[in-house]
Amino acid sequence: MADENSNSSSIMESKPLHPLHQIAETPTHKLLLKQWLKEEELILNRIALKETQIDSVRREITQIYCLFFLFHSTALVLLFSAASRGPQGESCGRSWIPSICSLLCSLGMIWAIRYKTDVEGHLEKLLEREKEDGKLLGKCVEELKKKGVEFDLLKEVDALRRAKSLRVEAKAVRKWSARDFVTLFFFSVSCLVLGLTRVILCN
Repeated sequence: MADENSNSSSIMESKPLHPLHQIAETPTHKLLLKQWLKEEELILNRIALKETQIDSVRREITQIYCLFFLFHSTALVLLFSAASRGPQGESCGRSWIPSICSLLCSLGMIWAIRYKTDVEGHLEKLLEREKEDGKLLGKCVEELKKKGVEFDLLKEVDALRRAKSLRVEAKAVRKWSARDFVTLFFFSVSCLVLGLTRVILCN
């Protein structure tokens, strides 16, 4: 009976501890895990903040789109109404006034759209970078939890730092982007509005 108890106790003693128990008993691994978990939480908070900022910028861009078309459609209706009531020669002679106003407003709105789309692109790049950092850190946390004390601190931490510092965005160089086509589209609409202004006031 005593032999059986000694055998069972020896088996219990020889059974290796779970990696998480090993980490809990090793101060350096325990501290590193806490730091990484805290950094993971910070990354998730930054990702949520960037997503909120991107949504806000996209709403602002949509509002500028609506304002652009609302302004020009209202201006054309008012010009048509004024041209139908007043003398044709006088309206045509003063057509440069609404044309300049329309052009200045169009350029201002196009600049605002371009600026907001650039901000959106910058935030998207930051969001992508945060997600990549989160993936790298998540892999290290999983490896640490899986290996326990066998986790090589110097090697793995150095690998994580190298992955962050040597990260290169491998993207194809594009001559034209979606933002360029948006800018070109609104500039074309502005030119069309100028032509319609001239037609309404002079014909």
